[in-house]
Amino acid sequence: MTLDKTLRQRLDERHRDNLYRQIKTLEAAPSPIAVVDGRKLLTFSSNDYLGLASHSEVIRAQQAGAELGAGATASHLVNGHLQVHQQLQQSLAEVTGREAALVFSSGYMANVGTLCALLGRADNVISDKLNHASLIDGARLCGANSLRFAHNDPVALRRQLQRAAARGGNTLVAVDGVYSMDGDRVQLAEIAALCWEFDAWLMVDEAHGFGVMGSEQLPLAGSCAAAGLGQDEVPVLMGTLGKAAGNAGAFVAGSRMLIDFLVQFARPYIYTTGMPPAVAAGCIAAIELMRNAPELNQRLQANITYFRRRAAQANLPLTDSSSAIQPLLLGCEETVMTVSKKLEQRGFLVGAIRPPTVPRGTARLRITLSASHNHSQIDTLVDALVAVLQEKIAVPL
Repeated sequence: MTLDKTLRQRLDERHRDNLYRQIKTLEAAPSPIAVVDGRKLLTFSSNDYLGLASHSEVIRAQQAGAELGAGATASHLVNGHLQVHQQLQQSLAEVTGREAALVFSSGYMANVGTLCALLGRADNVISDKLNHASLIDGARLCGANSLRFAHNDPVALRRQLQRAAARGGNTLVAVDGVYSMDGDRVQLAEIAALCWEFDAWLMVDEAHGFGVMGSEQLPLAGSCAAAGLGQDEVPVLMGTLGKAAGNAGAFVAGSRMLIDFLVQFARPYIYTTGMPPAVAAGCIAAIELMRNAPELNQRLQANITYFRRRAAQANLPLTDSSSAIQPLLLGCEETVMTVSKKLEQRGFLVGAIRPPTVPRGTARLRITLSASHNHSQIDTLVDALVAVLQEKIAVPL
């Protein structure tokens, strides 16, 4: 069979199963209004939790950073590591309470690069079944013995730790701090205690926790800090800069020895052109705003509370999530696509999430909230959800 015929067959299957993905083109970052294909839509699908992607101070910092060069011109280890990168890494180490940090071009590359640097065929990697695709692929590519455990289940994790201990070698447990499609937080204290008991390394992906949760001492550090865990309990912490920070890129934070090791052995870091200096400058400005404007996060938390209260009053089928990610489970792929399209017709952009991103039978609307939303906008979304779902007999209220 020719390549084109093979590709057409696979694409036709996607269409038939209501799993075909289409790209929406926005004129600019939502704030939270976005112009999509010439129409203004109120957006509840962005990971820009604090509204920093369109913040004037962040944009000005990026513009000033571009004066350092349009690009880094080479990998970090050749001549692509600028003072602005070093400043960003120092800032990230401070706000996460770690000794050092290392910036990567993306969260995907940070996870794959870290796992492949730390683990080999003689080792073990244990993953939550609902981990982000980048952790899943990193576990596959590193060559280690790969084990999985039921989502957020410390009892199931213990069984896999016992299997890994019997096999021998180093063991790393990889989890998301906040799960991107469910919005729930992992039981980090229990998982960290198990890792300590079995002498396993714990790696936490803080993509959706960094900047919007933490402790009194480290308010930006994510779910690890919120659970009272530091560098000793969580030696490998990954975070992204394209969500709450509103920019792009990612980082790994930990001991100075960990960061030195990754500089030597993490191939996606070694063989990738450095982060554009404008992006690094924008990230620094975003972190400073997070530090100095706590009202942004307070507004986000207030919006989450308000949305959940209004959704409960409307009897909407939300999952149990206290994060900015508020999934509304609909189950059927056809239903979730229909509801998403009807919402768009009413002026809302809400993500329709289907397999293989989530397990079959768990298709959902992934509603995300931002500090940029106001209560009136949340009210209009809830009213639209009620109206659209009542039109669908398959989703009774």
